[in-house]
Amino acid sequence: MNKHLQAKKVVKKMMAEDAFSQWLGIEVMEVGPGYVKLQMDIRDEMNNGFQVTHGGIAYAFADSALAFASNSHGPVALALENNISYLRKVNSGDTITAVTEEVRIGRSIGVYNIVMTNQNGKRVAFFRGTVFRTKKRHF
Repeated sequence: MNKHLQAKKVVKKMMAEDAFSQWLGIEVMEVGPGYVKLQMDIRDEMNNGFQVTHGGIAYAFADSALAFASNSHGPVALALENNISYLRKVNSGDTITAVTEEVRIGRSIGVYNIVMTNQNGKRVAFFRGTVFRTKKRHF
């Protein structure tokens, strides 16, 4: 199967089975092998007590980007370690975008950077994730 077609098929399957990413309102904009571009609108119920979007929302958004990108090659990939740096606050009404960069892909380990920006193109967070690639395949 063509690598681009496989990536799209895997991400479509994952998104269809991912109730949390659906609840977040994630929209898949672009897909390729080891790559996704996602977008999400921030809603009031995503805010914390300071009326700023909860950090867990940005983390979850980036984690979904990591999952889709790292699984797009076909083998099931599971997160081993992730970290996030919050660069700017996010508020209700903002639209954020996550773009992945596959830093390294090996037989069993993959490393990804995810940059999140707001609707003005300003970076709001940077996420780095490491995944373990299992022998199980999506198809």
